[in-house]
Amino acid sequence: MTAPDVYGEANLANVRTVPVAVRPNKVSARDFAHPPNGDHSFGAFLNALPDVLVARDFRAVVSAIAHAARRERGVVVMLGGHIVKTGLAPVLIDLLRRRVITHVAMNGSAAIHDFEIARFGATSEDVAAGLERGTFGMAHETGSEMNAAFVRGMREQRGMGEALGLALDEAPHLANPELSLMLHARRLGVPVTVHAALGAEIIHQHPAANGAAIGDTSHRDFRRLAHSLVSIDDGGVVLNLGSAVIMPEVFLKALTIARNLDDGKPQHFTTVDLDMQRHYRPRVNVVQRPTLQSGKGYEITGHHEIMVPLLAWAVVEALEGETR
Repeated sequence: MTAPDVYGEANLANVRTVPVAVRPNKVSARDFAHPPNGDHSFGAFLNALPDVLVARDFRAVVSAIAHAARRERGVVVMLGGHIVKTGLAPVLIDLLRRRVITHVAMNGSAAIHDFEIARFGATSEDVAAGLERGTFGMAHETGSEMNAAFVRGMREQRGMGEALGLALDEAPHLANPELSLMLHARRLGVPVTVHAALGAEIIHQHPAANGAAIGDTSHRDFRRLAHSLVSIDDGGVVLNLGSAVIMPEVFLKALTIARNLDDGKPQHFTTVDLDMQRHYRPRVNVVQRPTLQSGKGYEITGHHEIMVPLLAWAVVEALEGETR
């Protein structure tokens, strides 16, 4: 018995084709990477990257930062704690010295790591072990000194970042002053702001914690960040390095204030989220929403301890290459 013919078939003989010469292509031979040759410099390495996908985005971000620095537009760098505790402060301090970074904004975790490295030369305790014994986050010196800085900062109408930078600058002994972003920003006259999440940081569980001082100094820093965002209009850059929640949320609100007070500006700037994995808030609050009407947002995914030095070196290469 013959099966009923219920399966129709497309006749491929009637398919229309187009010449490959007129087909739009995303990749061409000139976009391919180059292997090492006689020139093993960092500049040669950058030029050897393929001109595709995130390598292309990386070049665009480097170009945007260098362009902002040349035109003296704002380059605001927002930090999570992991950036500091993976040893990346020196490359960011170099960009501070070169007047590339114009504002450093960090969450409370980054500020604690920065303070402890400068003051004591070590940071990042074993959370699991400390939690079991009830000693996690209970370091006496860290809690007492940082909270004392906040109380003084409230009394003297300083921001949290300013208060911590001052405390480090006046400390009788620092183990590693050369590694502190907050201290260098203070000495170079670059705004540094700290954006606390009350109850989320170890210094908030300390006997010396003063909620009024924490709120007063951190809220002042929120207002200072909103003021600094005016500088990114027409060619500035905002980099979010390793903050999955706090800094993307703070940035969105600070940007709203800046635009509310300045007739919709800033516009036409570049935003970048660089993290080990992609998260909702950085993607939406840093990359997408702020650049919806103008500008451009980028996501670059990779380990901080590799990608941040690559980015910093590439920016320096772009700036110094012009003077050779």
